[in-house]
Amino acid sequence: MIQDYSINIIEYGAAGDGVCDDAEVIQSAIDELAKRGGGKIFFPYTPHGYRIARPADEKSRAQLVIPPGCHNIVLAGEMPCRVLNDYMIRPPIPQLGLNEPTSFAIKNDNVFLFSDWDAPEEHDPVQRPWSLLGCCEGTSLKGKFSVPHFSMCDLEFRVKLPADRMYPVMSAANLQNIARINIQDCQFCLDRNVGDFESGYELQANPCHTAGLIASGDQNDNNVLRNVAVQGFRYGFVFGEHVIADYLYVHNCEQAIIFHDSSHLSSIYHVVAQHNQKILCSTENVLFGMLPGPCFVEIGTVDFEPGDPSRHRPSVSNMTYGIWDPGNRLYGNLKYHMGCPVAKDWFPKEGGENFRCHNFIDA
Repeated sequence: MIQDYSINIIEYGAAGDGVCDDAEVIQSAIDELAKRGGGKIFFPYTPHGYRIARPADEKSRAQLVIPPGCHNIVLAGEMPCRVLNDYMIRPPIPQLGLNEPTSFAIKNDNVFLFSDWDAPEEHDPVQRPWSLLGCCEGTSLKGKFSVPHFSMCDLEFRVKLPADRMYPVMSAANLQNIARINIQDCQFCLDRNVGDFESGYELQANPCHTAGLIASGDQNDNNVLRNVAVQGFRYGFVFGEHVIADYLYVHNCEQAIIFHDSSHLSSIYHVVAQHNQKILCSTENVLFGMLPGPCFVEIGTVDFEPGDPSRHRPSVSNMTYGIWDPGNRLYGNLKYHMGCPVAKDWFPKEGGENFRCHNFIDA
């Protein structure tokens, strides 16, 4: 007889009504599968999402914790995520036929978990950030891994964007202490849009070192990502080595993709970057306890919109650099294409002496 190691989280006791705190039920399901040695937690679609309200565990600094141990857990939603919420605030532009301010509503057509917990601010980049999902520090290799493998698919994680500050104070997923991760059709974002033309609010520069997705630390095995999006954090994706990705979407981040150490080659097939201050970066110092090192990175293509400071907000999201590598630790190449305005040859660098950038048209 084949034993079923899967849990339907609604049947297990979660409400999924956006009102009840589902954290305890979800954590109990994670812990049960960890004791079994692995399995899948299935999140059926609900229009109101799964609310995570309890404070984060002090040790892991995460509201939902993947416990240490040799197990293989999958968190899975009912259907792939639609990516992209509102990424800019535009006034009326009559010459383009836009007679009203451009605005978008956050749609609830993904399976999503959202946090409305008020995390304390953490301004020290060395310290572990608060996060919606995370794991504990272990003892294995430089990455201090406590879990060998973890997967997610078809889920959206939303972090609170406080209206009185307009920057998130916690990260979405911190998986730095997991040796192997596999993520597909997921999005890591905020629980409200990055701004509104009529009210005048907009995303602000973030003193907290938050990230959409923090992948495995140094000396990890493999990190495989397919169709994964982040929006609205100080750092979009935080990567080490052995990263293989075939589609990354990142918008409204101060540093869209940042590598701390990739002595083993990482390869990304395609990136769509909408209104990020800096696109490809290397860490300048220790970040979340991860040491800076040489970063060997190959990116097939980057399609980007830089934003126009004269008419596009949030101001913090308008692009200043395509490459931000003051220490010249990035080694590799990429092809870039500006999608709006079309095909303008502009991809400025700070440092990046060992990284080659080519205009897609001329490459």
